[in-house]
Amino acid sequence: MDDHFNTDHEADFLAWTSAQIELLRAKQFDRLDLENIIEELESMARAEKHELEHRIERLITHLLKCQLQPDQISGSWLGTIREQRYRIAKLLKAMPSMKPLLDQYITLAYDHAAARAADETNTPKSAYPATMPFTKEQLLDPDYLP
Repeated sequence: MDDHFNTDHEADFLAWTSAQIELLRAKQFDRLDLENIIEELESMARAEKHELEHRIERLITHLLKCQLQPDQISGSWLGTIREQRYRIAKLLKAMPSMKPLLDQYITLAYDHAAARAADETNTPKSAYPATMPFTKEQLLDPDYLP
């Protein structure tokens, strides 16, 4: 047995990954490190979901800032809004199975987005609506601004 196939997952992740790929291509399934492969796949799925949630929160934060301080709207705010919408659309295109999670992530992100917008604009959180003021369609509409 080649030593590089025995590479420890923790000791050298890249070498371990390369070895697992080689084993898969060679259809040597009995030699795979299944426990760590499963763990890594679960971690990848969590990371993709976290990215979607983070981008939604960031988008909501900037839309709230625009809504509360329309005279303060900057190119930076508009650029962030555009970038988040682009990245969200790209994620959903690459992984359409995340579309059903949108409503849940929007709901979960709102409170933190409002708190963050309050911090970034030096306004009280009470100045923001108690519940999400934007529809999912508005959030994803590249031309919508409050």
